[in-house]
Amino acid sequence: MNRSLLMPVPPPRRTAVRLGAAVLAVVVALLIPAAPAWAHNSLKSSTPARDATLPSAPTEVALEFMQRLDPTFTTIVLTDAARRKLATGEPVVAGAKSTVQVTDTLPNGRYTVAYRVVSADGHPVQGSYPFTVADPASSAAPVADARTTTAAPTAAGPAASPSAAATAAETGGGPGAGVLVAGAALAVLVVVAAGLRWRRAPAIARTDGDPRRADEPDEH
Repeated sequence: MNRSLLMPVPPPRRTAVRLGAAVLAVVVALLIPAAPAWAHNSLKSSTPARDATLPSAPTEVALEFMQRLDPTFTTIVLTDAARRKLATGEPVVAGAKSTVQVTDTLPNGRYTVAYRVVSADGHPVQGSYPFTVADPASSAAPVADARTTTAAPTAAGPAASPSAAATAAETGGGPGAGVLVAGAALAVLVVVAAGLRWRRAPAIARTDGDPRRADEPDEH
């Protein structure tokens, strides 16, 4: 057989390459807009600090986040050891920082700061953390800790509910990474299937009207 007449059929390969490129373009288009959603906003610093023991009662609570906040959807709640909501001023937002004034002097005891904020891009974040006031000069009776007393729990109202767990982890919404990973896996499967189909497609060798497989050995 004259090897110069062997003519592999290229269309399946071109189709697989084009299909793979199209799928890759779709995956990239999905991942690029979703990338900012992975950079979830989170608490950067706080005053009082998490688990801090203060020698005097604080007059304000200041929280600084990684991204700018939406002032309309920023909430900071302060509760005492009995899980009662304490009076504070309205949150004042400046960029990525939010501050509330503590209206009353806090007696010695354990307190919890609970927050729920929304970034400027619409991503919600909530969490809480504890701190303790231990002023040796304070004459006010410390608040009994609800965790160690058998007294009936005091109603704290809807806004105090985030502080039930003293060290709750921050949580947020936004598109889940699982959806994007599943999409990428599907794209890989499509590309692999197209490649297998191309490998199985026979290359046709054309002679004088007698088509043969291109990999058939030459008998001459």
